[in-house]
Amino acid sequence: MLQAFFHAWERQLASVSKDRVVRPFEWGLDWIPANGLPPGTLPEQVVDRWVDHVMEDTDGFFTPEPTDAYRLSGAGADGDRILSFQSAFTTPHPENNTVYCRLISPSPKKQTRADAGGHVGLCRLLAMNGMTALRLSLPYHDQRMPPELQRADYIVSANVARTVQVCRQAVLDARRAIAWLSQQGFERIGILGTSLGSCLSLLTTAHEPLIAAQALNHISPFFADVVWRGISTRHVRDGLDGNIDLERLRTLWKPISPHWYLDRVRDRQTLLVYARYDLTFPPDLSEDLVRDFQARGVPHEVAVLRCGHYSTGKTPFKFVDGWILTRFLKRNLVIG
Repeated sequence: MLQAFFHAWERQLASVSKDRVVRPFEWGLDWIPANGLPPGTLPEQVVDRWVDHVMEDTDGFFTPEPTDAYRLSGAGADGDRILSFQSAFTTPHPENNTVYCRLISPSPKKQTRADAGGHVGLCRLLAMNGMTALRLSLPYHDQRMPPELQRADYIVSANVARTVQVCRQAVLDARRAIAWLSQQGFERIGILGTSLGSCLSLLTTAHEPLIAAQALNHISPFFADVVWRGISTRHVRDGLDGNIDLERLRTLWKPISPHWYLDRVRDRQTLLVYARYDLTFPPDLSEDLVRDFQARGVPHEVAVLRCGHYSTGKTPFKFVDGWILTRFLKRNLVIG
C-alpha cells in the first residue's frame, strides 16, 4: 500500500514539469578534442577511444588549472554573498562559463529564517549548525542557462560526449570553489550533493584531496542506468532509444559513473542516502552502490528515507533528510 501511494505521488509530482523536450541523439564529436584517428572512423569509435583515453588519466581530466580570479560581491539584504569566477572548461554558451556560488555564513541572526526546504534552505540549516555553506550553481542551471533553454537540458542529454564534458565541467567548477575556500583558511571541507549532484559530488571527492566528508543524497553506481530507467529522464531516454543500448551507454559514460571511483574515496567519510520508493533513482540501483561500498570495504554510513525522490522535498520528509545530512556533516566537520 505504501509503495503504491508513493509511486502514484511521485508520478504526479514528476508530471508537474511541462518543459521536458525530447532532443535528437548525437555522439557529440564537437565536444571532444580531435584525436588523430584515420578518416572514416565511425563516430561511436571516436567517442569510445576518447573515453578510454580519459579513463587512463582521470586526474588530468578532472583537475582544473589554478586561478586567483575570484570575485566576492558585497552582502545583500539576507547577508549572503556571491562568489563568481570563470569555469575551467569553456563551452559554446558564454552564460554558462561563469560560475556563481552563494556563500552563507553561520550567524545567530539567521536562525529564525532558516528553512529546511530547497538547496538554500538546507544551506541555512548547515549555517545554523556552525558550518559555512557555499551553494554552487551547476552548469546550465540558474543564471548559467542560455536563453534557448527552459531547463538545464545540456548537462544530461541524448548527446553522449556533451553529457560527459558538462558533468566534467561541474567537477572542475566545484574544485575551483574548494580551492577558494582553502585560500580563505577553511581546513575541514565537506561536499553535499542531491540527485545528479550526488554523482558529481562523489566524482569531485574522488579527485579532490581537500574534501574530508561527502554526503550523497539519492545515489546510483552508474550514470546511464538512472537516465535509462528514471521517470525524470524519460525525455532523454526517448532521444537515446534506437540509437544506443544501455550496455554501450554505460561504457561510454564511465568517466561520470561513481562505480569506477570508489577506491579513491576510502579515506573519506561518506554518507549514502536513498529513498525506498524512488522512481527517479530506482532503489535497486542505490542498493547496488551500497553493496559496492561494502564489497570493497570502503567506510560509509547509510540512511534510507521512507519516501520517493520528489517527495523528499515535501513535509515531513524534507526535515528528516535535512536532519540526516546536517547531523553527518556536523559530526565530521565541526570541531568541538
